[in-house]
Amino acid sequence: MRRIILSILNFFTGCSNHTKSLTTVDEVNLNRYLGTWYEIARFEHWFEKGCSNVTANYSLKDNGEIKVINKCMKEDNKYKESLGTAYTIDKTNSKLKVSFFRPFYGDYWILDLDENYQYALIGDPSRKYMWILARDSKIDNTTKNKVLDKASSLDFDISKLHWTVQED
Repeated sequence: MRRIILSILNFFTGCSNHTKSLTTVDEVNLNRYLGTWYEIARFEHWFEKGCSNVTANYSLKDNGEIKVINKCMKEDNKYKESLGTAYTIDKTNSKLKVSFFRPFYGDYWILDLDENYQYALIGDPSRKYMWILARDSKIDNTTKNKVLDKASSLDFDISKLHWTVQED
């Protein structure tokens, strides 16, 4: 039981053994970031176990927070939807706190972002969580290699990536 509690605390507090600081992009235009993103790859965790056709949709709420709707197809071919909320923690809009299990929030840091907002690299300071997102369900090899190089340069273990199945 103690191990489960420590795992949950580590997720939500971003505990890290990494000494290298994690840098985010300089600025995110939230209006351009909003909308639907396809998950290209992720570090596998219990809350996405067995998921394919994963998408995340971000929209602005009246109170200034961000509404998050994550969808995925489970192994039984049924869609699962998770509703969450997020808010930015600094003026760059590149560091967010996201919650699907209030009152607990996890770090959602935008580490790399295409100038045309076509792909994004998301992670957290502990480097236990990482996602590659794109506006399309697939990315080309040049983009893939660029994002993987960036993730490696930030000390993420890219060998742990699970490549998300996105069926057309």
